[in-house]
Amino acid sequence: MDALVTQIEAILFAAGEPVETGRIAGTLNIPDCDVEPLMEQLETHYRDSASALQVMHLGRSWQLGVMAEHAQIIRTVLEKKRMSPLSNAAMEALTIIAYNQPASKGFVERVRGIDSSSVINSLVDKGLLEEAGRIDVPGHPIGYQTTPLFLRAFGLSSLADLPEPRRKQDMEFTGELDGFAESDEPQEAAEEPDAPEPSSGSESD
Repeated sequence: MDALVTQIEAILFAAGEPVETGRIAGTLNIPDCDVEPLMEQLETHYRDSASALQVMHLGRSWQLGVMAEHAQIIRTVLEKKRMSPLSNAAMEALTIIAYNQPASKGFVERVRGIDSSSVINSLVDKGLLEEAGRIDVPGHPIGYQTTPLFLRAFGLSSLADLPEPRRKQDMEFTGELDGFAESDEPQEAAEEPDAPEPSSGSESD
């Protein structure tokens, strides 16, 4: 492929979302009108090589996508990823936020004593946590809270049904989300070092 076509492919792959024609042209220092012919070259390359990828033209933007015939297998693998078992680290972070929401990543990291960004991002991806706006403390970090999916996964009607934080409780996942269940008993807030009392509602970063 032409070097410019390869560079466009790299841009679209790295972006993972639609990229406007003007941004592509500006990045490559070429006229806007040159972008479409280069996209056609890239699409021809994918078609001739029987690739699973395709170039999607979305108004004034472009994006890499997967051919429609592969949609089912993509849905399957993404669902398996979403339903993968929770690690002990994920259970710890989820417990801390459940009892202290909204809570920031920094708050979780202070309780756990270890970086928790990837764990929290994974819980957001699974739909068990969501952003809850900025917390009114210095730095105004993003707060995280549990979701309705969290309640369904743990068989709870509301957050008021959470067990007391310093008691050993059976909190296995139930029903439609059996895929989250783990063989080991989940970690409880009582086992967390310096775990705060439930429903504190605020924190400092």
